[in-house]
Amino acid sequence: MRKLFIILAMTLFTTIAIGQEEEPLYLMFEFMHVDEDQSAAYAETEEFWEKVHVQRVKNGDCIGWDLWQLQPNGQEQGAQFMTVSLYNDPVKMMEGGDFNKAWTGAYPNLSDEESNQKMAQTASSRDLTHRIYLYEIDKTNDNFDMPLGTLAVINFMKAKPGQASAYENMESEVFKPNHQKDVDSGARANWGLLRNMMGYATEAYASHITVDMYTGYDQLFNGNNTPLTEAQQKAMQEIDNLRDLKSFTFATLVRKVR
Repeated sequence: MRKLFIILAMTLFTTIAIGQEEEPLYLMFEFMHVDEDQSAAYAETEEFWEKVHVQRVKNGDCIGWDLWQLQPNGQEQGAQFMTVSLYNDPVKMMEGGDFNKAWTGAYPNLSDEESNQKMAQTASSRDLTHRIYLYEIDKTNDNFDMPLGTLAVINFMKAKPGQASAYENMESEVFKPNHQKDVDSGARANWGLLRNMMGYATEAYASHITVDMYTGYDQLFNGNNTPLTEAQQKAMQEIDNLRDLKSFTFATLVRKVR
């Protein structure tokens, strides 16, 4: 049953993508819990894996990879880091590509023993808490290339039963124009709306994610956001009938492969 759902979901999102002019974007978020005494080891782990991800992009397995540091990030506050793998094909995202080819391409001289040691270090330096498969369904029109140090405010939304379409329409038709004005005026760098490809199950934490990007905390707190129109103020009062804001987190970009 689960396999059938995945196939149907992938077919749905592929059909949507065909009708778009721009290349579709699929994203895999992986959240990492890192103990305080493993911070240095985890930094070394991701530095090592970055070269593997460079090779994955060269091999065509994905189109990019990012490492984000999350805040708040105390030991009892869940994940401290998040990796994002980017794809233009949902099949490649689900299958993952040829990691052995990428591994040997990045580190051709590693012995089997050294490779096993690196894998063991990876496993001991962090715990993968959960993984989310996402599809980008809307975004602002901008040329933001997301340099290191970019700040993202990631909002986890859960659409109420039967209200997913109405919620998406409200984000795109009512609120996106203001996001675009903020981008055009320099108050924000980028905005995007992501749909959780597995997010309609009752127990799913979030069905959608919105991401507000800024050049840093200075732009976030000091940018002059466009005032809401009367219609948007009314929509703000009604949007709680369509979705629940489950949580949000701040994320700072610390590594990037394209």
